Amino acid sequence: MTAKSKVVALEHVVIRFSGDSGDGMQLTGNLFSDSTAFAGNDFATFPDYPAEIRPPQGTVAGVSGFQVHFGHKPVHTTGDLCDVLVAMNPASIKANMRWLRPGTIIIIDSDSMTDKALEKAGYADDPTVDGTLADYQVVKAPISELTKEALKDFGMDNKSMLKSKNMFALGIVLYLFNRERDSVYSYFETKFKGKDQVIKANRTVLDAGYHYADTWELFTNTYKVEAADLEKGKYRNITGNVAAAWGLMAASEKSGRPLFLGSYPITPATDILAELTKYKNLNVKAYQAEDEIAGIMSSIGAAYTGCMAVTTTSGPGLSLKSEALGLAVMTELPLVVIDVQRGGPSTGLPTKMEQSDLLQALYGRNGDAPLVVIAARSSAGCFYTAFEAARLAMEHMTPVIMLSDGSLGNGSEVFRIPRMADLPTITPPIAKADDPDYQPFRRDEKWLRREWAIPGTPGLRHRVGGLEKENGKGNLSTNPENHQLMTELREEKINRVANDIPLQEVYGDKNADLLVVSWGGTFGTVRRRRGHTVRRAVGGHAQEERQETATRADHHEARRDHAARKAQRTRNQQERPVYRQQKLVVGSRQQLEQRQQWQHHRQRQYGQARRHRRFEQLQRQRWRWRLVLSGRPQRGQQVASLGKQKHRGLDRRGYHGQPRWQGGRRPGRQAVVDGGEPAEGRGGGRRQAHHVQARRQRTRGAEGAHTLQLREPLNRSARHHVPGAAM
Repeated sequence: MTAKSKVVALEHVVIRFSGDSGDGMQLTGNLFSDSTAFAGNDFATFPDYPAEIRPPQGTVAGVSGFQVHFGHKPVHTTGDLCDVLVAMNPASIKANMRWLRPGTIIIIDSDSMTDKALEKAGYADDPTVDGTLADYQVVKAPISELTKEALKDFGMDNKSMLKSKNMFALGIVLYLFNRERDSVYSYFETKFKGKDQVIKANRTVLDAGYHYADTWELFTNTYKVEAADLEKGKYRNITGNVAAAWGLMAASEKSGRPLFLGSYPITPATDILAELTKYKNLNVKAYQAEDEIAGIMSSIGAAYTGCMAVTTTSGPGLSLKSEALGLAVMTELPLVVIDVQRGGPSTGLPTKMEQSDLLQALYGRNGDAPLVVIAARSSAGCFYTAFEAARLAMEHMTPVIMLSDGSLGNGSEVFRIPRMADLPTITPPIAKADDPDYQPFRRDEKWLRREWAIPGTPGLRHRVGGLEKENGKGNLSTNPENHQLMTELREEKINRVANDIPLQEVYGDKNADLLVVSWGGTFGTVRRRRGHTVRRAVGGHAQEERQETATRADHHEARRDHAARKAQRTRNQQERPVYRQQKLVVGSRQQLEQRQQWQHHRQRQYGQARRHRRFEQLQRQRWRWRLVLSGRPQRGQQVASLGKQKHRGLDRRGYHGQPRWQGGRRPGRQAVVDGGEPAEGRGGGRRQAHHVQARRQRTRGAEGAHTLQLREPLNRSARHHVPGAAM
């Protein structure tokens, strides 16, 4: 009998299941989510699909994943870094290294760590051995081999047996978090009804994984997350796309109008179409069109006939539907467009999520075509967002774009199923039969909406189309004044819809100086970042501590201090003379140009004066470095100038007009004393130039002649000393 592991309570945990596209990670994650729902935890999931079409098996590009974030407090995001990683091959480790926090438990199928698999994943050596995973808790289990061992008596081939290895991994994780297996058993009974051998095989593998983790004591600790404090009611695990489909059906029932969906299948919005096809008994008509344009045009036609019309799409499809959206705006018919956004322009990232269609939804139509745009903030919230989109469309006679995204549409959450009696009634403005005052574009004073005339109703015949209509009567009109009036009326109608939307809930300090507004799926992330969260890995001390940045009182005090310092800086700047601002005097363009020219002229004058003063300074320095004679030099004595500039008493011909150099040869910047020859080298060369400093000194030589006593040359190299100079 094995010793029981210590059970550690956690606040919330993030688990990621990762493997090849055919390893069943999506199913494994969904089954664990179901067990989480039965345990009473709040959770959010994140399915991750490969973006490439049929990538090579065992490569990083082909890795598929499913992430589950659950806790006993409200969960608003699917989590960033994971606490537990289930990796079915080396590529799964490679692809998810950046999502691991220190101390993460990594459960690895050791049978998959072959040389070939490591090479496909881009590993030169086994990461479990070479120290790559030194910062994590690595649990190596022969999942593939043990799966085949558990199914050896079922008479299955090798490939069929390995299809169940994901259940072995699921059994290990269920043991790690002290979960019951009843919900998984129920799934087997429902999914494989009538296939007893398949049910038994999956149960056997699931139990084998559970008992293997228990018997071999793979974990020092096991973990438990207490049930969340949820409102009483009936709950289920639901994805955003399914929730949106249910919201549309609820709106159809509350409005009394039949539901029509005209859609072209496109990732990731296809699940809405697939879900609605299951409910023909609820008067749902689903039409799979041949392209995006046919899908929305069929829905506009259905809206004209009095149906609650819906079309679904994603980024590229919304571009194709833009012209038809203008038609729906012109005819003022109710239409719901559900855009499950994906990443990037063009075909972009079909399996990756991104809120990339906001500008397209707001402004991506020709002409003045205003409409309502709303966005879902969570997977479960897609139900109420779809219901609200349908209500606004029918009650205000306008197209409405509902924005979701791949994360919300494919992700799942705990959803409390509402009672139909608790949902508001939708009352479209349907025109009455035989109304003598009826006009196609007669509007009510409050909402400026026109009436919805159902075809076949006596006395309500009129024409619709993309050409401009006369206000009220609905006749064709090319009058510019009427067109301007209709444009303004349609715009004002959309503006008044804001009065029919409840005030948004503000989280945090109602009197704060900064308001952060999030759009759609970013709500959970922004709300979660209100406080700073410090997490410790599950494997270490298995604890998660949530620390608020400060108490509310300290927060307000810090804000007041910051505001006081800012105000003081402002006062100081105002009191200080700012000369640059004094120059910025408002005037005509000519005056400003003249002022700029004058400033440029003054700068040039200042620069010239500065250069002149610098020139004079250099001239004085040159005089200090010249040779100074104490008297008239005798015949044969020569004096060298240290520059080409003229100096006092000397010109280019020498002292008092006498020849400067014997033989008419000018050695350039050399010095010759007492008739000596120039320094070695070619006369006139700069390399032999000798800058010497002389001091005037009256001395008498043996011949009674005045001589020069030279100081140390500036060039201290001995070979550049002036020959014959007294040092």
